Amino acid sequence: MRILKNHSEITAFLKILTKRASGSSQEIEQRVRDILADVRDNGDKAVFKYTRAFDFLETSQFRVSPEEIAEYAGKANSEVVKALTFSAKRIRAFHEKQREKSWSFTEEGALLGQIIRPLERVGAYIPGGKASYPSTVMMNVIPAQVAGVKEIAICVPTPKGEMNPQVMAAIKLLGIKEVYRIGGAQAIGAMAYGTKTIKKVDKIVGPGNIYVATAKKMVFGVVDIDMIAGPSEILIIADDSANPLLIAADLLSQAEHDELASSILITDSGRLAYAVKKELTEQLSRLKRKDIAMKSILDYGSIIITGDLKDAAELSNIIAPEHLEIMTKNPKKILPMIRNAGAIFLGEWTPEALGDYSAGPNHTLPTGGTARFSSPLGVYDFIKRSSLLSFTQNGFKKLAMTVKTIAEAEGLEAHANTIRVREIFKKDKSLI
Repeated sequence: MRILKNHSEITAFLKILTKRASGSSQEIEQRVRDILADVRDNGDKAVFKYTRAFDFLETSQFRVSPEEIAEYAGKANSEVVKALTFSAKRIRAFHEKQREKSWSFTEEGALLGQIIRPLERVGAYIPGGKASYPSTVMMNVIPAQVAGVKEIAICVPTPKGEMNPQVMAAIKLLGIKEVYRIGGAQAIGAMAYGTKTIKKVDKIVGPGNIYVATAKKMVFGVVDIDMIAGPSEILIIADDSANPLLIAADLLSQAEHDELASSILITDSGRLAYAVKKELTEQLSRLKRKDIAMKSILDYGSIIITGDLKDAAELSNIIAPEHLEIMTKNPKKILPMIRNAGAIFLGEWTPEALGDYSAGPNHTLPTGGTARFSSPLGVYDFIKRSSLLSFTQNGFKKLAMTVKTIAEAEGLEAHANTIRVREIFKKDKSLI
């Protein structure tokens, strides 16, 4: 892993990260656009065509029956099921804290407020096949359930018919009965536009490959989406008190995801920087996914040495990482300096992996610098808010002149007239 010290080197690396987060190519965008248009116009027929082409699956029976879910869930490792059950309870308990309530207040002649309602129907995309993630089921479904979403549909690709028992166990555990064996951009299109088999949803959540991410971006506006999930990333701020063995392990935990993942250490200690570099080499050689992790480290990994921890925090804010670990002598002292991060992990006993699976907070986090303006997936993503207004005649009178003045200043005569006719009506109802 490269070690960066001077401003020009750091600036060049930041440009690499920016390019990494820039998204799909024009070729991919056109391919996805064609798929979405086909699904929109031809429904199930198009979905079947792409499922056969990409997943090598000859079936027009997209719905996974409850019996199939139960059958495959029954094949899951019992210890994994036990761990999923334990984690689900913690995830649900955390998200229960995010519930919002409707509220209102009264003033003389007026009632004002906000009504909170859950979305009616949500679609969750879960990666399938060999690289399957039961934790993704829990993180995307549980907040929707807590919010009170009535209908939750899951799309999970099953290449050559392969269904992952652990994923099916998570689905069964959460009581989801509407599951479809489709993936890719065609699954996003089916949920967004609706087909004869798959009812249109109001929102699509969940991660996927570049085709899935591009499709979600393109259907936004037809439906809502959670975010455009990019490659995973971790940034660690550490001082001389940190353990290089732990830092190296945590950096590699993201590097093993895929070749585009980014793992960064920022430290004010030259000694720690070189110790971590050595430890990375040793640990990397023992990983089963070492080829993936090595390319990630070489292309998008760096150890950056700064003058002090304040500079380290400011650089972290510029990068706005998905996962931020603070491994310093006093992590809480650094915390107020942090403005941009998807999730913040304090201290050497809080590895990012805890957040991925069992801690409770959601692991669906903003990537590619979007933590500057967006948040982790939560219950608030599955609700909608309606403003509530109710005025008496006296309450109306208090605002009438102000509203009419602004409306006329904006040249909106009909707006002003809604006030004027009520003033006339108030004086003499026979004139209306």
